[in-house]
Amino acid sequence: MSNTLKIATGQHSNKGRKEINQDFHGVYIPEDHLLTSKGIAIALSDGISSSKVSQVASEATVRGFLMDYFCTSEAWSVKKSAQQVLSATNSWLHSQSKRSEHRFDMNKGYVCTLSSLILKSTTAHIFHIGDSRIYHLQDDELEQLTDDHRQWTSRDDSYLSRAMGVKPQLEIDYQTLAVEQGDTFILTTDGVYEFVDSSFISHTIKEQHDDLDAAAKIIVDKAFEQGSDDNLTIQIVRVDELPNQNADELYQQLTELPFPPVLEAREVFDGYKIIRSIHASSRSHVYLAVDNETGEQIVIKTPSIDLQGDPAYLERFLMEEWIARRINSPYVLKPCMQARKRNYLYIVMEFIEGQTLTQWMRDNPKPDMATVRDIVEQTAKGLQAFHRLEMIHQDLRPENIMIDNTGTVKIIDFGATKVAGINEITTPLERTELLGTAQYTAPEYFLGEAGSSRSDLYSLAVITYQMLTGQFPYGIQVAKTRTRSAQNKLNYQTALHDDRETPAWVDETLKMALHPNPYKRYTELSEFTFDLRQPNKAFLSKTAPPLMERNPVLFWKSVSFILSVIIIILLSQ
Repeated sequence: MSNTLKIATGQHSNKGRKEINQDFHGVYIPEDHLLTSKGIAIALSDGISSSKVSQVASEATVRGFLMDYFCTSEAWSVKKSAQQVLSATNSWLHSQSKRSEHRFDMNKGYVCTLSSLILKSTTAHIFHIGDSRIYHLQDDELEQLTDDHRQWTSRDDSYLSRAMGVKPQLEIDYQTLAVEQGDTFILTTDGVYEFVDSSFISHTIKEQHDDLDAAAKIIVDKAFEQGSDDNLTIQIVRVDELPNQNADELYQQLTELPFPPVLEAREVFDGYKIIRSIHASSRSHVYLAVDNETGEQIVIKTPSIDLQGDPAYLERFLMEEWIARRINSPYVLKPCMQARKRNYLYIVMEFIEGQTLTQWMRDNPKPDMATVRDIVEQTAKGLQAFHRLEMIHQDLRPENIMIDNTGTVKIIDFGATKVAGINEITTPLERTELLGTAQYTAPEYFLGEAGSSRSDLYSLAVITYQMLTGQFPYGIQVAKTRTRSAQNKLNYQTALHDDRETPAWVDETLKMALHPNPYKRYTELSEFTFDLRQPNKAFLSKTAPPLMERNPVLFWKSVSFILSVIIIILLSQ
């Protein structure tokens, strides 16, 4: 049984009857952990004959895609990673044309097509623009997966309606396809597919099963013999093995290191001296310790021995350090880099000298508005660091927010965080969406829906409401609502009270951020924090006093004018 993705490839390209080959193609198969987190990338680009620099565009597009895709964050989804890279390349190509003598005729500039395939876990991700094609070969049947972006003006004349470098904004087709072992994908330019029928392609690949490079050359040679007058390029990709782990195998991978015992003060553990226990629960133990090499105070978090047989728990535990290493924000807890070998399973993080927001709220039951805004804005900046990497925290609550002695806010505990890039990887473990604390959990989770950045926004708004009122906006009713109809009946309790000086527009801001329907909340965290500092224009318009109160003279002048017009109309009849 294989634990990795394995493919066989065959490629061939020929300039044909053209003076130069404006096609470019490539495959990149990483050998390390990137094979799991990013997958395998295949790309083919076709230059356009009207341009003398199109081959530069083709090479830049393919090389840039294959190199830069694997430099994007491992937390990002395939779609976001690829689109970010392709958008940057498209902007570069377009700017090159604009700075050249071809700025008034883009068809002579840095323009090309692109058909690319990323195989990650058991899914094929397809990105396409132009008229090169991607086919899927299964059971000797060839299925075209891409659409040709070509506009025909007559039976003989046509032009590319979409291509890399034509416009400053990129519009690229994207789709996914579940992959099975033995599936074959074919990427080819029009110099091949217009002159070779599908039956010849499938037959050749079947006959040359053990030498796909030979199959690619035979197909290209056939297209040339059939009269192709263009460059000819084809790539053949066969999926030989798919990652297919069972829970027991994954459990053994997760538990290569033994679980540490319960630690005691003054005990030396893996080069650290334990000072005291900070927190202990059924899920983990947290200790304050000192690194004997550096003298630095750190925090050690160990998993609970009672859960050592739970692979899903272990995966979440190990993900915390993985996530922390990828987020660089002063408002998010950072890990401590460890050079020496570990002998047990644990996490080392920075020590924050301060208190949780839970304790802070106990000590400050009636905080002033400025302090609340400051805490909320810092927390929002921490959440934005997650969201930029396509991560959703999913368990934002006062217990998971620390305030240090300088007043800096830091988000801690990432055990429930959902990572888009990781969720694309097939695993036998069941990833539960509802991992947070009920009072702070967004209503959509109780409907079984996937969370989003707006779900974290809801949790932050609950915390804001709690700091200002000491209560929850819907009491304990949210967790009881398991249908959309029930959630529509939730009654928001105003944050305005006689004993607290909360502006009315802040209450309106909270009401919007706490809407049960995520699509009726703020789109961005920045919008929420902005409206906490000044009234929203919609609120000002809604609460503006009537004209009679604002300007009585103008009001009566207007009434007199209207009455005069009515009288004139009546007298003229």
